[in-house]
Amino acid sequence: PHPVPRFIVMSAGTGRTSATIGRYIRCQGYDTQLMVVDPENSVFLPYWQDRDASLRSPVGSKIEGIGRPRVEPSFIPDVVDEMLRVPDAASVATAHWLETQLGRKVGASTGTNMWGALQLAARMREAGEIGAIVTLLCDSGDRYLDTYYHPSWVSDHIGDLTPWSAAIAKLLTGD
Repeated sequence: PHPVPRFIVMSAGTGRTSATIGRYIRCQGYDTQLMVVDPENSVFLPYWQDRDASLRSPVGSKIEGIGRPRVEPSFIPDVVDEMLRVPDAASVATAHWLETQLGRKVGASTGTNMWGALQLAARMREAGEIGAIVTLLCDSGDRYLDTYYHPSWVSDHIGDLTPWSAAIAKLLTGD
């Protein structure tokens, strides 16, 4: 019943995909908003806020494929309606939750995207709004068996996922 999405949620690696989606939305005149989700230690969110292209982060993202320690020229902040910082543990916990829903592993960048979509869905529910939210499954999680799906690696590099799993349950139920 909602052929035009209310939101599209996209993470940014180089920013090219989010820029293309944002330009397309505007060119077509759709009433769709683009939310770009950004992992910890990435400069895209502060760049979107301040437009300071000299921004640098001393460390890179722990979420493979997304987030950058410097501004990429292909990231176009003017076509992004909203941005959300996503904690690494939220990304990984959401990837694990998605595995239970889909019956297949997904990468942590997909978890980042889905965390943003869940945040929007909860916000829309609270506001009594309806509409579709679209996001992408970035990659399979099968190549992350020794990292995002390995308990000791997660504990050592990401931290405790328990609070984030509880937060996902709360987002889903509204309780």
